[in-house]
Parts: sequence; C-alpha cells; structure tokens
Amino acid sequence: MAIPRWLPRRKPIGSQRNWSGHYRWSPRTTLNPRSVDELQAILTRARTTGRQVRPVGSGHSFSAVAVGEDIQVLTDHLSGLIDFDHRAGRVTLAAGTKLWQIPHLLAGTGWAMENLGDINRQSIAGAISTGTHGTGLRFGGLSSQLAGLAMITGDGEHLKVSDQHPQLLDALRVTLGACGVLTEVTLQLVPDYDLHTSQCLQPIDEVLDGWEQLNTDNDHFEFFWFMRSQQAVTKTSRRLPAGTVAQTQAGHSRLVQRGQDLTGLVREEVISNAGFAAICRLGNLAPQVTPRLNDLTTRGWGQSERIKNWATAFASPRRVRFNETEFAVDFQAVPEVLRELDRALRDRGLSATFPIEVRSAAADSGWLATSQGRTTGYIAVHRHAPEDFADYFATVSEVMSAYQGRPHWGKWHTLTAEQCATRYEHWEDFLRVRQCLDSTGTMLSPHLREVFGL
Repeated sequence: MAIPRWLPRRKPIGSQRNWSGHYRWSPRTTLNPRSVDELQAILTRARTTGRQVRPVGSGHSFSAVAVGEDIQVLTDHLSGLIDFDHRAGRVTLAAGTKLWQIPHLLAGTGWAMENLGDINRQSIAGAISTGTHGTGLRFGGLSSQLAGLAMITGDGEHLKVSDQHPQLLDALRVTLGACGVLTEVTLQLVPDYDLHTSQCLQPIDEVLDGWEQLNTDNDHFEFFWFMRSQQAVTKTSRRLPAGTVAQTQAGHSRLVQRGQDLTGLVREEVISNAGFAAICRLGNLAPQVTPRLNDLTTRGWGQSERIKNWATAFASPRRVRFNETEFAVDFQAVPEVLRELDRALRDRGLSATFPIEVRSAAADSGWLATSQGRTTGYIAVHRHAPEDFADYFATVSEVMSAYQGRPHWGKWHTLTAEQCATRYEHWEDFLRVRQCLDSTGTMLSPHLREVFGL
C-alpha cells in the first residue's frame, strides 16, 4: 500500500466553513481519498509523523466537531451502496453517503430507514457519529439503526464490528470521530411505509399538559413554540402501509391533487423559507417587535395534512441559516424544563425569531448516545445565523444543566469533560476504548481534547 505524499490529489479547497458560517478555518492540508486503502495510508502516515486528522462529511454540525486545522479528510469519494441483504433487511453504505441519497438507493427494495430527522444534508457517518435523531417515543437516534460498521482507526488499523460484538458496537455507535474514520456503515432497515402527517395550532398549556399522551398516541410527535406565545405548532405522524400515498392520489382528481401540492409548496417555500427569512431580518433590525413577529409566524404555519412515503416525509428544506444548541433531558421532565426555560429567558429579556423545537426518542444503548439509558425529550433552540447567540444559548445551557441535560454533539455547547462525565454511565469506558484505537491522539482536535478532557 503506497504512502501518499502530503499533497492533495486536486487543488486544495482552502478555507472551509460549517453550514451556518459560524466556524471558518483553513486546514494545513486537505485530502480527499478515493479509496479505503488511500485513507488507511493517510492515517498511518499521520500517526508516524505526529499529525492530527479530522474527517468531515457535509459540515452541517453547529459545534466545532468537524473543524480540522491540521489535516482535513473529506469523504466525497467514499460514497454509495456497498451491499444489500434483502432477506435480512440490511444495507451497507460507504460512510460519505448523504442522507438524501439513501431513499434513492433503497427505492423499489420494499425496505426503509426506521426514522430520520428533519434535515437530510448530512453524511450518514457524520449523522451517526454526532448522535443525530428524529422524533418518536418508540424510536432511537440514527445510531440505534447501526448493525455494523467499518473504520480505519487512529492507529491506522482496519476494524470491522458487527452486532455479534454488541459491547464494542455500542462503544462505537457515537464517537464524534474520536476513534478513527468510518468507511462503511450497515443499517438495519424496516419494511417500507408511508406517513400521515398533521400539523395544527394548539394552546401551549394543552401541549405541555398532554406531552406524554401526545407522544404515546402518535408514532412521531414534535412541536414548535415561540416562547411568550400562547400557541404552539404541533406535528403528529402516523405510520401507514406503503402504497397509501398512491391509493390516496388515485381517489383525488388530478386538479385537486395539483392544488394540494401547490398549497404545500407555498407553505414550505414561502412561509417556512422566503417569508421566514424576511421576518428574521426584520427581527434583527428591530428586536422589540420580535414577539409580534413570532405570533405572525405561528399563525402563518396554520393547519395542514398530508400523506407521503418515508423517503420524502421526514426532511424539510432549510434555506434560512441558523445556529443551534440542543439538549437531551429525561422525557418526563420536558414540560417542567420548558416552563423554567421560558421564565429564565423572560427574566433576562431574551428572545429569538426562531421557535424552540421539542422532540422525543426511545432509550439508546450507544455509550455516548444522548438518549443512552433513558427515554428522552429533546429541546432545541436556534438563532438566526447573523445574530449573536452567546447570551441566549448560555441561558439555555444553564437551565439544561440543572436537569442533567446532555448536549447534542453536533450542536453548539460549552460543557466540560467533567460535566459530561457525570451524565454518561459509560464515559470512562468510552475513553478507554478510544485510547486503544487511537493511542497517539491522531484523531484529537482541540475541540475533542476539550470535550474529553485530554
């Protein structure tokens, strides 16, 4: 296996940025390996020369988890379908495959991913490694769908792990890229399905009082709330047999169907993106009118109903850029946490033109999964990308810490290793595994050294 020179195979990309634009950096070296062998050579060379390597998928994290100031490894060429086991319902994908590509790869197979989040631009490896999740009390995060993986460790070794070794697989479900670079992932799929999704306005007190029941009664439940507003936008989804979409469309005239499609397009593109961007800009210029703008946005969401196949039902376009922090708390505590957060933000005169997003998830077995060992509620707050978010996010973090909140690894946070260690049962176990796979710290960026206290 040839050891590559420290020159990229194509013109260096130079300065990089994450999706929100908050982090901008210029790696000393940017490499885009075209094969697993080439990636292995890169990591072997880095280890022997004392360099640090940071892989990046799509750069959609809001934290500095993908920032690589020494060697940045892109995964553009490590993408696509590797294997499909129709009998077992398992698909093996190259780690750089983007989430939006997976439905196309599974089309016509009769199989589907169990759950997804509302953004699909991430790479599958990045989404799994940072603990990305959707919503639904019976479903874990994306890492819970992992049935096997392959990686090149920080020590340059090729490692394959299956569910025949459950403890090691649990250790590596969520790693922040601190153990090596994933090269492939095997996902356990479920039979194809459609989603019947309804969206409506409900009084926030009813939503909080009915939090447990709303999650129990629906396969997927989430809500959006502009604090200080008396209304929340709820989104409920029920899983249906695949083919329901076609049957529904067959029962409508073509004209009616086109009208419904146009209404959905207007709501998605004009209200949720173009119109929302204008509201955010106005809120930046005149913060005192933010509460009124938030009421306007809430009413604009209105009521809707649709049936879509899983392939297009979960994700929504996000054209208004923002920064985000998110915490996982005990499921039962969500109403209390939100009321306390509302009080804290009011007391400090803080608000935002983005709503708080609230979701749920089943307990996960991954050692660093944010829902590890407990049924979980997720509370995410956003700030328009041009705005300063320091005070707003710091207040959120302060409230969440009082409830042992675990930060989403791909979202902005400032928790220390000491704080995290008390919130994860297997924290020290993970650090030992990490050390075994990356004994010289090849995979440790400044951000990861801070997170893990190394």
